[in-house]
Amino acid sequence: MKSGFLEKLIGRLGRIGPDEVQNYFLRLAQEKGFLETVFNTIQEGIIVTDSNGRITYLNDAACELFGLQNEDSTGKRLDERVRGLDWESLTQSGGPISRDMEIFYPANRFINFYIVPLIIERRDSAAADAVPGSPRPATAATAEHAGHAMILRDITESRRSAQQTIESERLNALTLLAAGVAHEIGNPLNSLHIHLQLMERKVRELEGSTREELQESIDIARAEISRLDSIVTQFLRAIRPSRPQLHRENINTIVEEAVRFLSPEIEARDIVVEQELRSDLPLLELDREQMKQAFYNVIKNSFEAMKRHGVLRIRTDRDDTHVLVTFTDTGSGISAENLSRVFEPYFTTKPSGTGLGLLIVRRIVREHGGELSVESSAGKGLTLAIRLPYIDKRVRMLEAGAANKEAHS
Repeated sequence: MKSGFLEKLIGRLGRIGPDEVQNYFLRLAQEKGFLETVFNTIQEGIIVTDSNGRITYLNDAACELFGLQNEDSTGKRLDERVRGLDWESLTQSGGPISRDMEIFYPANRFINFYIVPLIIERRDSAAADAVPGSPRPATAATAEHAGHAMILRDITESRRSAQQTIESERLNALTLLAAGVAHEIGNPLNSLHIHLQLMERKVRELEGSTREELQESIDIARAEISRLDSIVTQFLRAIRPSRPQLHRENINTIVEEAVRFLSPEIEARDIVVEQELRSDLPLLELDREQMKQAFYNVIKNSFEAMKRHGVLRIRTDRDDTHVLVTFTDTGSGISAENLSRVFEPYFTTKPSGTGLGLLIVRRIVREHGGELSVESSAGKGLTLAIRLPYIDKRVRMLEAGAANKEAHS
């Protein structure tokens, strides 16, 4: 960064009149206003600091990304306004640095920032005082560190898209594994079932109490085989859900059915379930069984987090485009470092958990065009929100001149 224009201006201040000085400063003000206008139209955030890390300029995009106010931030240290930013380590290398960061306020985003030092070259000479026509004096260039410039780019969508691709690959691998395990379990189950039938034929030839005792054991074994076969089938259906069979459904009814189904466990754990279900919700295009499965998993997760004597609040609401279903528990919550991993396959904070519950929930919600979000902090419970669309607000862009063609057709 060279400051030749300003140095020349300063060197000529003694030889120009007041009118010329005023014109120069008006020109500088106009250029400053023009540059600020240009910078504020850029989508990338721009922050400039002095050599002490104090903010000297930031554009509107940077203010929006970090939730800052321009007037309150100028003159303050950047690491004071952006908590968690290790400014010293980022600037000690003396060269450009590119890093990614995750921010949680005012919204959870991923930001790529590029920091470059600002160096001003100054030339020391007596040129300004030299007599016209005299030999040009020698000059010496010195470099002065003036601060840093930071360019911020929101990479949330690309980062989440990459995460979704990774999750999809993991889920596909998990599905193949589950199918293989189910096949390996299915063969012994079929064999057991056949041998139980053979045993039952032999038992029928017996008499008295021995026959009754053996028949009772066979019935128990057959029931357990059926239960295991049902577990495997449900697991495969959950991890590899079929395409939703959509019908117009009342979401409140599905919530009530899920709670009613789990009422024995609710009573056993002495848990209070509070339902605040908005009565004027629109009917949604849903697969009733899949959505009920999603609610089961969410509610059971809350139960396991609260152990006993907890409170689970289930609330339904709506906005202009979506129906919202929120589940808030009074459990132990999830720490910030684990919150970003709750949808990873097999990740769980429970000793006996499978780490598949929320993964299955998110997959079902996404199959319905919905969104899933989780908010929590250690020791303060957890809130899981499901947003399901009821209005399709997509638009179709027309080519230029299409309206004129249609009007004359």
